[in-house]
Amino acid sequence: MGKYLKPLGLNELEITDTFFGQYVKKVSEKIIPHQWKILNNQLEEAEPTYCIQNFRIAAGEAEGKRQGVVFQDSDLYKWLESVAYCLAGGQGKGFEELADEVIGLIGRAQEPDGYLNTYYTVNAPDKKWTNLVEGHELYVAGHMIEAAVAYYTATGKEQFLMIAKKKADLICSVFGREERQLKGYPGHQEIELALIKLYRVTGQKKYLETAKYFIEQRGKEPNYFTEEIKQRGKAEFFREFEDYELTYSQSHIEPVKQDSAEGHAVRMMYMCAAMADLAEEFEDKEMLAACERIWNNMTAKRMYITGGIGSSGFQERFTTDYDLPNSTNYSETCASIGVMMFGQRMASATGNAKYYDIVEQALYNTVIAGINIEGDRYFYVNPLEVVPEFCKEHTYMNHVKPVRQKWFSVACCPPNIARTLASLGQYIYARDEKALYIHQFISSRGKVHFNDETMEVDMDSGLLKDGTVTICIRSESDRKVKIRIPQYAENVKIIVNGEKKEAVYVNGYFTANVSQGSNSIKLDFAVTPRWLTANEKVRANNGKAVLLKGPMVYCLEEADNGNLLSQIYVEENVPVKEADSAEKFPGQIPALEYDGYRLKNRQEDMERLYCPIEYEKVKTVLKAVPYCMWNNRGEGEMLVWHKVIIS
Repeated sequence: MGKYLKPLGLNELEITDTFFGQYVKKVSEKIIPHQWKILNNQLEEAEPTYCIQNFRIAAGEAEGKRQGVVFQDSDLYKWLESVAYCLAGGQGKGFEELADEVIGLIGRAQEPDGYLNTYYTVNAPDKKWTNLVEGHELYVAGHMIEAAVAYYTATGKEQFLMIAKKKADLICSVFGREERQLKGYPGHQEIELALIKLYRVTGQKKYLETAKYFIEQRGKEPNYFTEEIKQRGKAEFFREFEDYELTYSQSHIEPVKQDSAEGHAVRMMYMCAAMADLAEEFEDKEMLAACERIWNNMTAKRMYITGGIGSSGFQERFTTDYDLPNSTNYSETCASIGVMMFGQRMASATGNAKYYDIVEQALYNTVIAGINIEGDRYFYVNPLEVVPEFCKEHTYMNHVKPVRQKWFSVACCPPNIARTLASLGQYIYARDEKALYIHQFISSRGKVHFNDETMEVDMDSGLLKDGTVTICIRSESDRKVKIRIPQYAENVKIIVNGEKKEAVYVNGYFTANVSQGSNSIKLDFAVTPRWLTANEKVRANNGKAVLLKGPMVYCLEEADNGNLLSQIYVEENVPVKEADSAEKFPGQIPALEYDGYRLKNRQEDMERLYCPIEYEKVKTVLKAVPYCMWNNRGEGEMLVWHKVIIS
């Protein structure tokens, strides 16, 4: 990825995992064709997106007004990025011709100077670069550039890359520190990540320098956004921006001076991911220190047990320390994808495996929860407690949906999930000049290239079943394999080539020395179900406990336990046993069973709203399933945090 750790190319590995492998296959088999229909307004009962039509209008090949949200173009770019990752992984070959046709259309929509944005080309040609707060021009450009880099890397075809470079060259010319240039930066961070990727594939330093400029200019006085808003006088696209708060877009102070996770959660993560990249590229200790401060605040005080962030349904944002409600929380799927991006880059910049613990937490819970098993329904919001009849429109619960949706009017999450799953391999393995790194325990096989030498790796993971992982290595020379030891692993046993090894870790990694030829590494993480509680400052969870197995959070569903889950209590650290998985769940991940109680009211007149206390404690057997699987068996109540009785 940067100077230190580089993920294996998607053409170098194959995911064979019975759980994640099914989701990865779904991208090419179901998700890409499903989303293509949506981009073309061909899916019944889904709101029209006008996405492809907008490009035809911008290219002069159709008439009409450009429609859809101002950043609609980005959905197509993320779709192309997903196609690119599938092609790199040897899947979705049938979409290459279609992708080439779409890229041709994009090229025809591009203006002679490199400008490319269907909203401003068609609807507002005189307003380019005038509304950086709301207009998403740089955000959309970023997703286009990322898609182009991915497509070039996968296919070697340069057409899309040349389109992206032309747009990037324009951006580098328009924005910068020189007197003739605009001193602005994006309202929604994304372009920074894209320019860094473009630099890494082209070697052209101006792209890296412009990414650095966008981060360093942000929040400086006089504040660009404040002046722009004054000049415009009112919000143009989003009513909620009438009373704009600079912390919403992390533009209140310079990023290197920030100490906490603030504002819109996705914007925060994309900015921090770019900062970590820049810190690595420029060996910038001040920027890296800011990343660490923000990371520590987020993970220690502002993150859900599921890896969800952004607790407020108002503006999809962070609020304050320990404000983590369960039923009204937002936890946008894109935000947890951003957590994965940020954590991956921090591990590379620091050489510490601990960041991948959080990557794993977000992946196994919130990210996978964002899509159904079939691959055609999505969650945008990921609460930890749901009562379907409370999730009503025009109420404080309007943002929470009790069932996954076909699509959204603001549809950033579905294509973001697709590109994340299609490129999942980047989070499993990495390498530097001397060693292979194993960060996620997902069954897979790959070839690792060290200059003229090759190492073959085959990992068989039973992490979610019994906590064991077997890694077979065939190396052409003596090498090191660095393996992340998860924070939840207890009594770890490690056997390398038949010899038991002491579980000694440096920066969260166990280092195995492998020799030329065949090698075997066997790990036993002793993964068993465990109960956790929250810091007492998390008011929503005082007197409650949550059940996990390995990285996977479990929940109660109405399908197994009936309704009124709010009546349920468990004894402190009640023993848990494993049970068969629900039939339709992938990967044969066990369900968990344990004794609990319902605190029921014995009043005969249950029509009364309030009545005297006449409780009875009714013993019951509870069955919990992985949180990421909830709502795959129909609509019903769901509960993550259990009330606790001290026996």
